Amino acid sequence: MKTIKLLFSFALSATLFTSCYTELVVDEYIIDEPGISVNQLLSTYDLWYVDINATIGYGQTPFLQKAFTISFRNGVMYANNNIVGLGETGNGLGIDVAEYDAYNMILDVQHDIDGFSTFDVYQINNNTIELYNPNNDTSYFLKGYQRSNFDYDFVFYDNIHYFLQEYNAWEKTYTSNFGAINEFDNENYLQFLAGGNDSEFKSSQDGIGKNPNNIYWDYTGLYGVGNITGNIYLKTLTLDYDFFDNEYFELSVINDKTIELYHPASKTVYQFKGRGYIQYLKEGNIKGKETEIASTEKLRKFKNERIENPRESTR
Repeated sequence: MKTIKLLFSFALSATLFTSCYTELVVDEYIIDEPGISVNQLLSTYDLWYVDINATIGYGQTPFLQKAFTISFRNGVMYANNNIVGLGETGNGLGIDVAEYDAYNMILDVQHDIDGFSTFDVYQINNNTIELYNPNNDTSYFLKGYQRSNFDYDFVFYDNIHYFLQEYNAWEKTYTSNFGAINEFDNENYLQFLAGGNDSEFKSSQDGIGKNPNNIYWDYTGLYGVGNITGNIYLKTLTLDYDFFDNEYFELSVINDKTIELYHPASKTVYQFKGRGYIQYLKEGNIKGKETEIASTEKLRKFKNERIENPRESTR
């Protein structure tokens, strides 16, 4: 009798334990399914950072490709789609972009522009979740943060190339009276284009004060943004001008409308101001309708490489 009681007690304990918390192993990935509801899980953190380079699969979910962070608040999803205003817009949460419903570890999203998407939700660890889209067999991985400990500055400076793309044009507003005369003195406008490789720029020698829509772009080439070791606030910018070689600058941000370019070769300092701000999915959009900007925007974020989804063989 004592033996039977002990076996029953062990079986009951094992049942209670496994009903609260279960581990699934899929192709060496350990996925934790929590004992809390999906709504509680999504609202645990103020911000979920979209780790685009961790994406697994060959598909794309447009609103996740655009977003740097997303947040879930009482059926409304917010997103930081722009580097300009990061940390300030929506008290750090960004703008209202969608409505959502969460149940049985499923997340349904009705995006204001991209329409309906559904996801299976998995908790990977204490601050990481996976959103698996069965319609395109692709998984996105999101890391949770509170606003108080989220490094907005790091995200801003780590994504400077997107910041440069958020204006239709950058107009030269200042040239130092020191430094040697050089070819770049003649360039008054720069434009950085969003696209598959995020590496194309245009320049113009049009006169100052022109409407960005009426600028004649004299030259199109490739550009690159690089890091400077030990200083996250200073970047390098290289513009590839075939007809007078590459132009190399040290790039710093004065504010979210103004950049400064230091030209080491001539020791000249330039300042450019952003003209024609592009906000990805504007506040006040009519549900289900696209704004003029949203209808022409491209996917902004691309991971370095894609690998086969480990869930593909199990679904």
